Amino acid sequence: MSVEKKPVGITETILRDAHQSLIATRMTTEQMLPIVEKMDKVGYHSVECWGGATFDACLRFLKEDPWERLRKLRAGFKNTKLQMLFRGQNILGYRHYADDVVEYFVQKSIANGIDIIRIFDCLNDIRNLQTAVKAANKEKGHAQVALSYTLGEAYTLDYWKNMATKIEEMGADSICIKDMAGLLVPSAATELVTALKAGTKLPIQLHTHYTSGMAAMTYMKAVEAGCDVIDCAMSPMSMGTSQPATEVLAKAFEGTPYDPGYDQKLLAEIAEYFRPLREQWIESGLYSTKVMGVNVKTLLYQVPGGMLSNLVSQLKEMNAEDKFQEVLEEVPRVRKDFGEPPLVTPSSQIVGTQAVMNVVTGERYKMCTKESKALVAGEYGQTVLPISEEIRKKVIGDREPITCRPADLIENELDKLEKEMAQYKRQDEDVLSYALFPQVATEFFKYRDAQSTGVDASLADTANKTYPV
Repeated sequence: MSVEKKPVGITETILRDAHQSLIATRMTTEQMLPIVEKMDKVGYHSVECWGGATFDACLRFLKEDPWERLRKLRAGFKNTKLQMLFRGQNILGYRHYADDVVEYFVQKSIANGIDIIRIFDCLNDIRNLQTAVKAANKEKGHAQVALSYTLGEAYTLDYWKNMATKIEEMGADSICIKDMAGLLVPSAATELVTALKAGTKLPIQLHTHYTSGMAAMTYMKAVEAGCDVIDCAMSPMSMGTSQPATEVLAKAFEGTPYDPGYDQKLLAEIAEYFRPLREQWIESGLYSTKVMGVNVKTLLYQVPGGMLSNLVSQLKEMNAEDKFQEVLEEVPRVRKDFGEPPLVTPSSQIVGTQAVMNVVTGERYKMCTKESKALVAGEYGQTVLPISEEIRKKVIGDREPITCRPADLIENELDKLEKEMAQYKRQDEDVLSYALFPQVATEFFKYRDAQSTGVDASLADTANKTYPV
């Protein structure tokens, strides 16, 4: 019996998530451009090349204009869709922004060359996605909503299926399962994709990391269950905390109904281009061997790899490294108390830091960070499970939590931002760079002005400083 052909699409992540995960987002535009023409011939579903931490890293460390990078990539990729990662109402920053800023950012991203915007929220609070999805629809872009995948009693197959239905009703064009911690095991991938397919007609994409060693097997099972697109990275920047290798997955599906039909010779040439860069990064210490292996603790404690290393460094600073095991056991308890959020930026940092404080002070919630208070007070949105009255009292006292969409409390801010940075404005997009990172963008604008007037803006070498991804 002949099986219907259903070639799997591959989104190439080497220009965004792969180098964000492995070398703290330090690949420069100059390093990307020479290989664009060859990458454009592969036939990728899309190339992810913008958003996430690239925006911050461009301005802060590489002294590059992220908008200029996007325009150059757009000029080179004549046949391939370009994709970005967008943190819902947080855009690419670390707080909620007013709707007018979110709308303008989406408009400018699409105007400068983005085709697909992958939008997610750290709590999977649909309300924090609406503005960005509507804006993408209005600009005729492809709005992909990413579900932050996690485990816990709230996250049943029915939960995911209902989320898929709501996302379709919201006007999204596709759904991505965003498995940032590499927690999705092969059998669960079969069940999850099957459930999502029952809840929506939208295409399903899967994004994971190799951290736990499961990713390639998980992709295989997901695709067999009907997953339409998977995220991969060219082999020199694959595996470890990055994605499975593009060439390997394309080869694994060769001769099956899911064969993407890529030219292995062309892929090998692209890999050859990145190999010397990888060697260079390893030699400089930017590419650490620590991120190359498999971290089984990810599956044991259901904690993302990056969060584990954060906990270690926090305890080291407090001379409390002997408390590591206690903190690991406290993390799931705090997460439960805080409404069982997925552990992804910023909820992973909030839960982790609170677990450290609970253990080090010897009394749970004796000291709470302002971020913990904001989460419990509803400032990040609604958690999947309700937070108990007892925990709420301990963390925020008698303060009344907010129940509306957090951005409803933020007045339009574009005009105010425009006035603040008027002296530095050289293009419309500058106001958005400033909105997201006021200090960092101002430093960059000064550097740019000095460069254009020929003044030596003697800057320290920042290319190898560590950067929190």
